[in-house]
Amino acid sequence: MIYFLVVLLCLFGSILSRDASAQADAQTVESRTDGLTLPFPPTPMDSVAKPRLQDSTMKWPENPERLPKDAPNILIVMLDDVGFGVSETFGGEVKTPTFEKIASEGLRYNAFHTCAICSPTRASLLTGRNHTRIGSGTIAERAVAFDGFTGIIPKSAATIAEVLKQYGYHTSAFGKWHNTPATETTALGPKDRWPNGYGFEHFYGFLGGETSQWEPRLTLNYDAIEPPVHDPEYHFTVDMADRAVAWMENHQAFAPDKPFFMYWAPGGVHGPHHVFPQWADKYKGQFDDGWDEYRKRVHQRQLKMGVIPSGTKLTERDETLEGWDDIPENQRAFQCRLMELYAGYLEHTDVQVGRVVDGLERLGIRENTLIIYIFGDNGSSSEGQHGSISELLAQNNIPNTIDQQLAALERIGGIDALGTSRTDNMYHAGWAWAGGTPFKGTKLLGAYFGGTRNPMAISWPKKIEPDTKIRSQFHHVIDIAPTIYELLQINPPEVVNGIKQIPIDGVSLAYTFDDGEAEDRKSTQFFDNNGSRAIYHDGWMACAFGPFIPWNTPASVQRIRQWDSASDQWELYNLTDDFSQANDLAQQNPQKLAELKEMFLKLAAENKDFPIGAGNWLRLNPEDRVKTSYMSWKFNQSTRRMPEFAAPGVGRQSSDVRLSVELGDRSSGVLYAVGGSGGGLTVYMDAGHLVYEYNMMIIENYTMRSKDALSAGKHTIDIQTVIQGPGTPGEVTVSVDGESIGSVSLARTVPAAFTATESFDVGVDLGSPVSLTYEDRRPFEFDGKIREMTIELK
Repeated sequence: MIYFLVVLLCLFGSILSRDASAQADAQTVESRTDGLTLPFPPTPMDSVAKPRLQDSTMKWPENPERLPKDAPNILIVMLDDVGFGVSETFGGEVKTPTFEKIASEGLRYNAFHTCAICSPTRASLLTGRNHTRIGSGTIAERAVAFDGFTGIIPKSAATIAEVLKQYGYHTSAFGKWHNTPATETTALGPKDRWPNGYGFEHFYGFLGGETSQWEPRLTLNYDAIEPPVHDPEYHFTVDMADRAVAWMENHQAFAPDKPFFMYWAPGGVHGPHHVFPQWADKYKGQFDDGWDEYRKRVHQRQLKMGVIPSGTKLTERDETLEGWDDIPENQRAFQCRLMELYAGYLEHTDVQVGRVVDGLERLGIRENTLIIYIFGDNGSSSEGQHGSISELLAQNNIPNTIDQQLAALERIGGIDALGTSRTDNMYHAGWAWAGGTPFKGTKLLGAYFGGTRNPMAISWPKKIEPDTKIRSQFHHVIDIAPTIYELLQINPPEVVNGIKQIPIDGVSLAYTFDDGEAEDRKSTQFFDNNGSRAIYHDGWMACAFGPFIPWNTPASVQRIRQWDSASDQWELYNLTDDFSQANDLAQQNPQKLAELKEMFLKLAAENKDFPIGAGNWLRLNPEDRVKTSYMSWKFNQSTRRMPEFAAPGVGRQSSDVRLSVELGDRSSGVLYAVGGSGGGLTVYMDAGHLVYEYNMMIIENYTMRSKDALSAGKHTIDIQTVIQGPGTPGEVTVSVDGESIGSVSLARTVPAAFTATESFDVGVDLGSPVSLTYEDRRPFEFDGKIREMTIELK
């Protein structure tokens, strides 16, 4: 009897267990179908399969409706390096007809914020998380081994593209990416951290932080491709617009019943400022009275337009930044032309955005397309320092003078060479400061709105009524993802592709669409870039400038060495009546300041922002830069498009290069090259003569040319370089078949990198040419054979 009872209990327990298991399975399925776990489970077949064909029925399952029936197309446009006071739409003096169109057909925002620098803003925009919490505390090329600064967006922070793709959207990205580790952009990757690995079904653009607009280093999905050569009509931003419209046309042809998500992020107007001269000529003479006067005019216009609140003060110029009156008369034409090029480049870029919008209208889909036009990923860039013909001079902390640059400019064509492929020009930091009117900072300053506050316009004709009332609610790029999810009734997923997700930090701003007077729903936001940091909370902001001066990088290195973040002097602002951060209240309200400083440290810890200032590590320790671990390589003539950050450090480090070549009679062409017209190293044959040329960021050039032409046949060429340390002088010895044929002394060398996206190439010089000697013959492919090439770093 007892045995029988035990059996019954066991059977009952088994039934209960199966019931519980079934319920658990049901809950699992339910949690997956509500979008908390992605991808969604496959929809079961409605067919009935019997042993005999004639007894079976076939029926395709109906795909479940996971989106609202009128789910919009979504277009996010984000420009690069544009300040608050540049566009005419926000009181500036540069024509931006498309930005004006989107604003007038929808809403404009004057309290929208970014991360003060490229990669962090882009990572935060695409994921809805704070930049350091997703490893993006600095740009990909400056990544260091602290959790918040690795340059890697974790898969635990799924992008908008990844989520929308799972819901049935088609996804594409065009233009600048800048969120892949610099050593992973080679032809072999790994490629899971390229755009396609983050949910974009189609990518056309460049992976790094900047590129030439004339010879861009292009990637199509997983493959490197080349733009047209010697095409005087080619410009990358035009190409971007063409490609985007073509993709939309394909979408309408192949999947018109599906919505799409497009991320359109041009290189404009990040340096180099490349544009056709006629666009710059539109602004000739407009800036001749300098940046100080520009700010005064723009400030008054902003007040009149209501872009800034009545009573907003115009902030003072930092004492370390030159005024226009400090610029010698003989340099002013140079400085004005640099600004004219920037203005022309910006208008040209905005017009290309307009061509994409025109494409929407022509295809009849503009009405139900949500356009979010973010006017800059940070404030205007002061990285041009005193004005530059080769912008990476500043990134490398290479001291130089404007007189040196002007002398170099004369050698390559004079002022008309600015804006062309011969220069990597950037304007004076004073223009960047003016571009941030009425604020006091520029790009790279997390403390001030000049670095972090960018105009934004949103338009969705089907759902958003145009309103001239400016939206002044405090928001940030992390708020775009939750806004999209709310509009589409999407639950932010908790698991994506088997990986548990970290919570989204952003707050939807959709509540502002219908009510311009709505109370803020975002109470707190923290900022940090290179130790320049701030905390916003309920209308107050506390901030510290930090050790880095964006417009004076050489001086910043010494400041960073002496810096202690715990000793920084903080400022305090009540933004309710101080829109421009003009009135520091730190002395009057130390209690509020102490409260906000404590809140900042708490948020910094939660968001993996320690150590404060980690983005400056490589300025003190350049040897720790992200680089390959290899010390020796073997190449052949097919080695192409090896990104500089992954390539051998020839020109930066001591090295031995050996080439086994077979020459024809009076052979010509590049043997190997790294970098581009803004700076680089090239070794080439010219009518049988062997040439070594070191382009020291345009301002200096070190060249050796063999006295005699090399005979046809097989030769071994050795190039030995001795460089004591980053940026120090070097000695180069060139030998052929074991005999020295010449040497060259390098007065100084590039410590970090010649360029941002140019490559190391064997047998050709792809991209912009390192040497102007073969500019008209580029890519100047070698007409002989390179049987083997070896490189050893010392």
